[in-house]
Amino acid sequence: MNRRFLLTTAGAALAVGSSWTAAFAQEAADTTATPETDAPAPRVYDMVLGAEDAKVTMIEYGSFTCPHCAAFHKEVFLPLKRDYIDTGKVRFIYRELARNRFDIWASMLARCGGDIRYFGMTEMIFTQQADWAGASDPAAVAGKLRTMGKVAGFDDATMDVCLGDAELAQEILTFSQTNAEKDSIEGTPTIFIDGEKVTNRSWEEFKQLIDAKLGE
Repeated sequence: MNRRFLLTTAGAALAVGSSWTAAFAQEAADTTATPETDAPAPRVYDMVLGAEDAKVTMIEYGSFTCPHCAAFHKEVFLPLKRDYIDTGKVRFIYRELARNRFDIWASMLARCGGDIRYFGMTEMIFTQQADWAGASDPAAVAGKLRTMGKVAGFDDATMDVCLGDAELAQEILTFSQTNAEKDSIEGTPTIFIDGEKVTNRSWEEFKQLIDAKLGE
């Protein structure tokens, strides 16, 4: 993922197309820097599943609008969770890659319910990706994301707060850019297993790699 791509993404992320995103862009433009005394805890960080002492750590760099990531979620992540994460063998870290503004909006929605509900929301976002991410009109995308939020139990007031948070959007974008540059991410999904970057592949091939790390 090159510098030009990241700068283009940053511009696209603030180009909005619905009422709540328009307000979010204006808020971002009006914000002025002030000296910090006690820096607040970061709100955007790695999302983690699995035991801290798991023998193997697996990291996925994914994009909510990436069809290959949706396929990875269905074909690899679900059996990985069942057979390795839930059994304490693998610690799984998900890092969001913001390729466009829709990725940022989906990330904001996924984080709306906090850590406990995050992976439940990502399940819905990936499962319904073809419906919401396929819309070309930003207002339509925003509406479909809000509909998913309502299905998940969020009321309008909660979603207004989550999806209208300009500072959160910028934090997601910054976190994405920083990680992408640090780990030289050029596409999604990109996977690391115990620090080793591996290409996307079938579940059976991933299983063999993981079992080798586990010594099984």
